[in-house]
Amino acid sequence: MDQSERKALGDIFDRTIRSMNGLPDVISTKATTVRSLSSVLELSQTFIVQTYRQKDEGDTIFIEYIGAEGSLRLALPSAVSDVIARQRDALTAKSRSKAAKVNAMDRKARGIEPGFKKVQR
Repeated sequence: MDQSERKALGDIFDRTIRSMNGLPDVISTKATTVRSLSSVLELSQTFIVQTYRQKDEGDTIFIEYIGAEGSLRLALPSAVSDVIARQRDALTAKSRSKAAKVNAMDRKARGIEPGFKKVQR
């Protein structure tokens, strides 16, 4: 396949989304637009995010970015979306553990004895 044929078919974003669209084992979300205003420079950035899930393949995330410097379209494969989900879960677990430790120290400082240390008769 030469360059002119590839250009006619579109970039990897177009080819990937087209290959998944309408398949019987694929479900998708609606495209969601998020406008973010950076706090430092107060520049607006727009993201359009849509996820496709293919049975036995996983989630493919399509991201379109529009900012002052231009635009960019990415098709994140299932291996990348799995890493994002795993990292988010790990951060959630760490955050919950940290909050539980602070809560336990606070309860200890107030003299409240943990339920598992109370003697049951």
